[in-house]
Amino acid sequence: MKRALWNVLAFVGLLLMIASFAWILQRQAERPAARAPSRTAQPPPAALRPFAVVVLDPGHGGQDSGAMCGGIMEKDLTLDVARRIDRLLDSEGIATLMTRLGDTYVSLADRAAFANRVTDCIFVSIHFNEDNKPVATGVETYYAAHQITAGSFLASWLPFLWRPLSDSPNPESQRLAGFIQEALVARTRAVDRGTRANEFFVIANVTAPAVLIEGGFLTNKEDISRLATEDYRDQIAAAVADGILRYRDVASQPRKLPGLVVKDPRKR
Repeated sequence: MKRALWNVLAFVGLLLMIASFAWILQRQAERPAARAPSRTAQPPPAALRPFAVVVLDPGHGGQDSGAMCGGIMEKDLTLDVARRIDRLLDSEGIATLMTRLGDTYVSLADRAAFANRVTDCIFVSIHFNEDNKPVATGVETYYAAHQITAGSFLASWLPFLWRPLSDSPNPESQRLAGFIQEALVARTRAVDRGTRANEFFVIANVTAPAVLIEGGFLTNKEDISRLATEDYRDQIAAAVADGILRYRDVASQPRKLPGLVVKDPRKR
């Protein structure tokens, strides 16, 4: 009798696992994607193009408000800035997708999975900081200390179940972070907190070049007063767009092989 009961329980458990996995697949399939890629400009040849799509990830959303200061919530700032970046990139003929289009909750796993299903992309996650010390201020850009290195079905849908990590940071993520951070400091004149390696889930579980920006501290009075203005948020968005364009331009240049010297054919 007990053995039969255990067999029934095991069978029910297996059915629940299968049903859970099917529910996740259905949920992802039903999720509304961002608008179609822009067609306002002719993209460069694929051989010279470092990416085809920019995936913008406005942090938090829905019941996850993120950092808060008075009536200002991080989730609102991230979505606002992401939309501004989206418009700027669109004007440059760069295709974009967003992990959320409104005030909705999207899990970290879903965000990473969304990016992993986009071919030939880069991933930029937008956040704002908080700290126990109100004097903390400035902007910083993160790349993953270790990032998943290859794609597969499980990596695309459930990255936390399949995570072969790189031994060192993705050099393209580091380079993208550097260009965006440089532009953020130049545009906003904020304190330069530099680029940093950190194992944030949403960038560690994306196979493409991925960065996470922190555009200021909601626990700092000066930062929050600037972030409350549209002009300052415009500058943050313009900086991120500048960094992405700089990354595209540099990465599109043919790389010379070390030690290769091209001689003038007229000289013997």
